Amino acid sequence: MTTDNDKSRPELPKDADVRWWDPGNEALADRRKAVQLELIIKAFEGIGITVVAYPPDRPLEEAVYLYREGTVLTRDVDAPRVYRVLGLEQQDDKTRAGRGRAVAGLQVIEVPADKLGSTADVLARLDAALGAGVATPDHVLHITTSSCCPATEPLPSAGAPVPGINPDPDSDGAGVRVSVVDTGVLPAVVAEHAWLTGVTGQPEPSGIGHYTGHGTFVAGVLRTMAPAAQVDVDALMIVGGAVLESELAHDLGEVLEGMPDIISMSAGTRTRGGRPLLSLLVFWEERLRHIKGTVLVAAAGNDGDRGPFWPAAFPWAVSVGALDADGSRAGYSNHGSWVDVYARGSDVVNAYPKGVYTYQEPPLQGQQANFIPGLANWSGTSFSTPLVSGLIAARMTWSGESAREAADALLVEALANARPGVGKVLEPGMADPPVL
Repeated sequence: MTTDNDKSRPELPKDADVRWWDPGNEALADRRKAVQLELIIKAFEGIGITVVAYPPDRPLEEAVYLYREGTVLTRDVDAPRVYRVLGLEQQDDKTRAGRGRAVAGLQVIEVPADKLGSTADVLARLDAALGAGVATPDHVLHITTSSCCPATEPLPSAGAPVPGINPDPDSDGAGVRVSVVDTGVLPAVVAEHAWLTGVTGQPEPSGIGHYTGHGTFVAGVLRTMAPAAQVDVDALMIVGGAVLESELAHDLGEVLEGMPDIISMSAGTRTRGGRPLLSLLVFWEERLRHIKGTVLVAAAGNDGDRGPFWPAAFPWAVSVGALDADGSRAGYSNHGSWVDVYARGSDVVNAYPKGVYTYQEPPLQGQQANFIPGLANWSGTSFSTPLVSGLIAARMTWSGESAREAADALLVEALANARPGVGKVLEPGMADPPVL
């Protein structure tokens, strides 16, 4: 991304509306997935961390998830058994403290390949000895399209935000604090758009790649539903738009120190065996469940199937799938009994950095577009998620409910608005106070 606004730059290619998730485009979807995962792997390689895809020794387009090679996760209580099975000397707290940020209840154990073989082999050995799930990989959570968001690369747009800004002062999100867990915020973009005024957070660092501006865009979508909410964007997905789950568990603990009402997370991953992310399960048990009223709203992911996507699939999270502009379920959106609600996620328009963008993924790979107006059209469950987070904040303004109570009440409204072939649906305006 540059800040060059030269109008002589190439305009958006004519084939920009190709939808990779439509039937018949499976080969295109596979190519996109391989590009996305390769970019993440290279980003971690740049900071000295080896990330690999599962299953190993298969093309990237067949990958189920990414994880860190050379480490496994386990609970503190299970650590002695894991060390014993692997024939390793258990490290004390002082030794472990020098190898990463501590998370209460969780241990990150090094499993050197020269002694124990690959991490996949180590986990198979531990499964056989202790049972599946006692030890897990250190998964990579990401905002990329292969297994989360966005479902498209951004397209230039003009005009006004879509969905539009909530005009009701009685449901403007005033008094509600939201933490957007994402890539960080771009202050220059915030300064250019009135609906972003007051959005704060950690500046988005360089190295985000083609997800530059994702956190600011997400904050903008949330603000359309709750224009007076206090929105802080935490820069946690900063390695090519991704983060290790063990790091995220620690960072979410720091997010909670700010006592947000709502945590909005447009990221996640598939997992080994479809089991819950151990680090975030421990985070829930040790931290989040002890803070009454705070709610995590998470993207259901963009695989277009029924498989669980974490952390959205946790029963204590509000999981959000995506709708197309016509109200039908988006073809890319994950779905199934674990998805709580669906909201507009396709062709969402909001704030985006001005300048020339070079496309990284098929079908536009290598082509360019100029974002002269500072707005983008973007699609994915990344953007249905902040819409729902914003509706929760909007309802809280007039109802006096906690975020958890407001979310539960909106899910009741969404059930009354359910659609065949889709499920429970939330739309702008459904968080407004009742007309008496």
